[in-house]
Amino acid sequence: MLLWAAAGVPLGIYNIVSAFNVALRVQPQILTLLSLATWMQCCYYGKGWAPSTCLAAAAPIVALCAGAQAGLIVALRVAVARGVRWPVTLMAVLSAALLAAGVLRHYWDIYTHRTVRGISFVFVGIDAAGDLFSLVSVFFEPALNVQGMAIYGTELALWIGVFACGGYFNLLPWVRKGISERQRVREEQEAQARETGITLQDLPSSTSVFRTASEEVDGPVSRGSRVRSEEG
Repeated sequence: MLLWAAAGVPLGIYNIVSAFNVALRVQPQILTLLSLATWMQCCYYGKGWAPSTCLAAAAPIVALCAGAQAGLIVALRVAVARGVRWPVTLMAVLSAALLAAGVLRHYWDIYTHRTVRGISFVFVGIDAAGDLFSLVSVFFEPALNVQGMAIYGTELALWIGVFACGGYFNLLPWVRKGISERQRVREEQEAQARETGITLQDLPSSTSVFRTASEEVDGPVSRGSRVRSEEG
């Protein structure tokens, strides 16, 4: 979370100095604030910090990020006016590196445990969609900005990789387990059917099984009538 909060500073500087649209200028500020809010929640629920302690820890970070961004925006605008572009490029590289670092830590966890855990695919989808829309927004700027596209494109590619890992390590085994389970149930049913068929073959014929009461009575009566006819 702190990596993404820190990434919002150079990203905001780059987007503002590059004169992107309002949405792209505001987005890094939202990224920093939401990342810090999530970090505070992690400290509250994970480390047991008091709410006042969380706020006391986050307030200096917010002030530092805001001051650094405001000062560097002024400085970089002066540099651009004088024809110096490398500081702006440095901000683009820093933002891309910090955003990528925030995602790459999940790759290390995936490599270690051979599964995608501790992350919501809904969150991944929302973040990836945000990168995609930002990429499209940069693409439709009056002047094509390759560095801006590289920033959002890098994180988008990494999130797509997380989706691919989730499909390989989580979805594929689940599908295979379901197929093997259905196959096992089908084999058990076939085995039961074969056992039932053998049992039915050992039963008497239907003529003896379904013998009626009239057949039981008619037999003796007919024999008795024959005896009386012979005596007569």
